[in-house]
Amino acid sequence: LKLLLKNFQLSDDIAFRFSNRKWNQWPLTAEKFTAWLQALNPKEEVINLFMDYETFGEHQWADTGIFEFLKKWPGQMIKSKSFEFHTPSEVAQKLQPISPLYIPYPISWADEERDLTAWLGNEMQDEAFRLLYQIEDKVKKTNDSNLVQKWRYLQTSDNFYYMCTKWFSDGEVHRYFNPYNSPYEAFINYMNVLSDFSIRVDNHIAIHNSNGAGTQKALVTKAKKDKLVQTAPVPKTGNKTKKGEKENTNEKK
Repeated sequence: LKLLLKNFQLSDDIAFRFSNRKWNQWPLTAEKFTAWLQALNPKEEVINLFMDYETFGEHQWADTGIFEFLKKWPGQMIKSKSFEFHTPSEVAQKLQPISPLYIPYPISWADEERDLTAWLGNEMQDEAFRLLYQIEDKVKKTNDSNLVQKWRYLQTSDNFYYMCTKWFSDGEVHRYFNPYNSPYEAFINYMNVLSDFSIRVDNHIAIHNSNGAGTQKALVTKAKKDKLVQTAPVPKTGNKTKKGEKENTNEKK
């Protein structure tokens, strides 16, 4: 499997720092960004700029100048004659891997640590995550596709991202993406939803068990009736004589 690694510094210069007026490189122009790329080590065969589509127009609004930058920058690159644009498939076909990459622990694009601490980095996130998966067996036991789907919605990583308490170098990014006033508000809301959902699951199981017990009782009752019918004497056909009476015959004396 060929891997293309993100140049996070240059990617984040566009994705997150482009409109930050406190950034010492603001404003970022097409000419400046092209000069940075030209200054990179010539041994770098490929420069991967990875960012969300939402960068253009949502994370960076139109009034930041992001669209003007996007219009001018490709032309600057082509004019320099130092670079070519390729799709990931073209790069994978054109270049060979330089070395194997061993990744023994989870990684991500998030924050300076590039790990999972944006989602599982504090006690609130850990507690919410623990309780979510604590009810996994119960949810699956319901065999209810609607409940299973809602449980999967609760696994959405954004729910845990909103509880992140990093307020240092990555704080601006977290605040931008968070619809809540604080991580604590996000935690309280999520736990309330999770609690209500857990009650729904318990109620579903209780009703199912109750219906199952009623069905089982009905089956037992029917089985008892069947047993009574089977053990009742079965009348035989033909004439019978009472004790002390002679059997009637058609013979004449």
